[in-house]
Amino acid sequence: METLSSTLQAISDPTRRAIIDRLTRGPARVTDVAAPFAMSLAAVSKHVRVLEKAGLVRRTRQGREHTLALEAAPLREVASWAARYEQYWTERLDRLEAYFANRRPPR
Repeated sequence: METLSSTLQAISDPTRRAIIDRLTRGPARVTDVAAPFAMSLAAVSKHVRVLEKAGLVRRTRQGREHTLALEAAPLREVASWAARYEQYWTERLDRLEAYFANRRPPR
């Protein structure tokens, strides 16, 4: 459960979700990941460290160049956790749909 909590905390921030989204297209240098953001490289690096701590991002170094890659396993745990509630919400929505289908229109 600790992994799930740290993953949820990490993806709660829109900047970190945008970084994850970028990394779904493949590994990228930290400077390239930081380019679209209106913040310093140091600020983006802090976000990257949160993602690394949650196990969502892996960093490799070659000389002075740092490359990031997505590690999707923690996201699968989030998806699995959320999927448990799908049946609950499907049943609720089915009942709501039935309620409106059986309701008489106002006169």
